[in-house]
Amino acid sequence: MKISSTKLSEAQWAKLHHRLSLDYPSSYLLLRYVCKDKLGFLARRHTEWFESQPNSLILLDWYNESKKTMFFLKYSEYLQS
Repeated sequence: MKISSTKLSEAQWAKLHHRLSLDYPSSYLLLRYVCKDKLGFLARRHTEWFESQPNSLILLDWYNESKKTMFFLKYSEYLQS
């Protein structure tokens, strides 16, 4: 059951992805079921349209509230605009 989603820009995701790749084995981000089980989220690309212009985003779909809280405590600096 999905709890919520967090919107990230492409730049925010690039910084966060780099940091996660340093902290965790590559299988955590490459295998969706491992990412969901170990980190508590799945990342997906999404396009929103503003005034007929596409805006590419990354959505983190959360599945575990306690893992979401710990993630925000640890990586909040990468989630700021």
